[in-house]
Amino acid sequence: MKKLQSQPFESKLAWLTVILCAVGLILLSSASNVISLQRFGSQYFYLTRQAIFVGVGLVAMLLVSKINYHFYKRIALILLGLIVLLLATVLIPGIGFTSGEARSWFNFGVFFLQPAEFAKLALIIYLATYIEAKGEMMKSFFHGLLPSLAITGAVAGLILVQPDFGGTAAIILIAFSIYFAGSVRITHLLALVTAGLIASYALIKAAPYRLARFSAFLDPTLDPLGIGYHINQALLAVGSGGLWGYGFGQSRQKFNFLPEPIGDSVFAITAEELGFLRVAVLLTLFCLFAVLGYGVARKAPDTFGMLLAVGITSWVVIQVVFNIGAMVNILPLTGITLPFISYGGSSIIALLIGVGILLNISRQRI
Repeated sequence: MKKLQSQPFESKLAWLTVILCAVGLILLSSASNVISLQRFGSQYFYLTRQAIFVGVGLVAMLLVSKINYHFYKRIALILLGLIVLLLATVLIPGIGFTSGEARSWFNFGVFFLQPAEFAKLALIIYLATYIEAKGEMMKSFFHGLLPSLAITGAVAGLILVQPDFGGTAAIILIAFSIYFAGSVRITHLLALVTAGLIASYALIKAAPYRLARFSAFLDPTLDPLGIGYHINQALLAVGSGGLWGYGFGQSRQKFNFLPEPIGDSVFAITAEELGFLRVAVLLTLFCLFAVLGYGVARKAPDTFGMLLAVGITSWVVIQVVFNIGAMVNILPLTGITLPFISYGGSSIIALLIGVGILLNISRQRI
């Protein structure tokens, strides 16, 4: 048996995560001050709450990093069952909290819990457990791949009916990344891609608001004051930032022009204030996270650890691509938040728990 050794870049991944969280708080302090003052009479309401969420998340990351990642094999089904129960319960009128057209949260007064964020981690753990257990049987569509597809479809379907098309797309792509890293045949993966594209087209056509969003993506000038307003204001913010930006704290768009300045639009505010050259530093940090995360997967001592690391790292990468791609109009708007940067307790805590698992895997290598 090969000896397990300390992973050399464990500390790099930990410090990089802390840096991303710190950068997120700094950027949020500017993006949130106007809306925070208007809604709560204090410029620091959202920043203070996010700082608490980050603190809780970092403590959770530290604690989880001490737990041997093989423990999650034993509780994979329990976690999956719990998250399916929560996803179903949040849809019940009077129990789930509704914002706009979406019913995606539990309102605990001081904290809104969004089960879909934790569903990503639960599904990653389940799929890693399932694929390792099946081994070469994953090459069989009916005896290997199909049962896991049914579970993935059930989780994705519960998120879709909230409705959260962006979250659904993200969780499907996370699952796809794990299948790709596992023993699934390329022909089966290509068939899944084809089926996914057909399903996406059908879902877009079935819901008028999705069709309108997609039309605005194809041509933002179609309805600049209606469905195209968000993307037009985002493009205006990103474009007006130029190379160096207006300066930190000097955004114009955060003054009630750009929707969701603390959520999925935080990157546009950042680009407006800091400009392309300084935003490139943030993009570099995300790229470095991807390199380190996939490095953990490459050196993981077993298939389970490798698949966990691939899933968690892809989770971050996919959301970064979705969020920034939407803000520069190379992808449709989906409402996906920017990891470690956007406001949201469930998102940051779930992500940091995932990073804690990554850190534990990185402590061991062949």
